Amino acid sequence: MIDGTLFVVAAPSGAGKSTLVNALLEREPDISLSISHTTRPPRVGEQYGRHYFFVERVDFEAEIADGIFLEHAEVHGNLYGTSRTVVESKLCEGADVLLEIDWQGARQVRKGKPDCVSVFILPPSRVELERRLRGRGSDAPEVIERRLFNSREEIAHAHEFDYIIVNDRFEDALADLQAIVRAVRQRTPASARRHEALIEELLAP
Repeated sequence: MIDGTLFVVAAPSGAGKSTLVNALLEREPDISLSISHTTRPPRVGEQYGRHYFFVERVDFEAEIADGIFLEHAEVHGNLYGTSRTVVESKLCEGADVLLEIDWQGARQVRKGKPDCVSVFILPPSRVELERRLRGRGSDAPEVIERRLFNSREEIAHAHEFDYIIVNDRFEDALADLQAIVRAVRQRTPASARRHEALIEELLAP
């Protein structure tokens, strides 16, 4: 069995990360999205187990102590984390897994799984970033200001990632993200193992 690839996608709030990831999953159904745990309250339309596992802070902190998270971080005052068991079991089954997390979590994942593939999404400008955040209509003004302030530190870590994509024109950014996924799948030795039978047939006298 060939282990799957772990993809990590991070971005500042408002860069369009979730929209890009959702569109990628529609085009590449073989990638499994890992659902994060969070202490953040659900937004309108979000469902438990589909968008996040919404938990109380005291429960989240207990899970940190139990070591169940592959990564965890506090972002904009809320805790987020990824289940180690769920991710590792899917990878061992040969499934590709995508984590939609922040730069802090991505740094932890790279330390534990240095063969992961990391992508950072940038907005095309600061003006556009603010426009997108305010256009959501789901966050209070003080929350938006905090996200804008924190975005500078988040963007300062973009160079730590394997790839950087600028989400200016959505279709172009999506094509870039999909191209990364497809290129990674063709790398050796994983690709060689996947096509081992074909290679042996072609080499036969």
